[in-house]
Amino acid sequence: MFHLVKRFAGSISGSAPSVRDELWAESFLLDGELVLWRRLGNVDRRHAIQVARRFAVMGSWSRDEMAAALLHDIGKTFSRLSTLERVGATLLGGRTARWRDYHDHERIGLELCRVAGSSSATLAMLSGDESLALSALHRADRI
Repeated sequence: MFHLVKRFAGSISGSAPSVRDELWAESFLLDGELVLWRRLGNVDRRHAIQVARRFAVMGSWSRDEMAAALLHDIGKTFSRLSTLERVGATLLGGRTARWRDYHDHERIGLELCRVAGSSSATLAMLSGDESLALSALHRADRI
């Protein structure tokens, strides 16, 4: 739960990631994934970059695994919730259709990435197939 409080505190600033961070992240994404990436707001892109950078130092990962790390929360864009609405959805569960979509972001994100042309390795990781990479991603996401 502490990682959620820390993440909320980081979401107060709406500033964009640095150009250097954006270019680093984009270097791992296929064209269709890049379209998805650009749908993310500043807060979500900053979070994804933080997670991916933490993930990167935990092993020697492929481009596909790095793409999965960067896009692990892409399904949250589908719910179109503000930061405060996300807090409500997290604390109170799926009381509305948009809150249910927020909770189902992993399945939604997997489908978005499938349509965008992500590789089978990226899709496998996003689908929750147990692997060392997925375990590392979960650890990296606890920020």
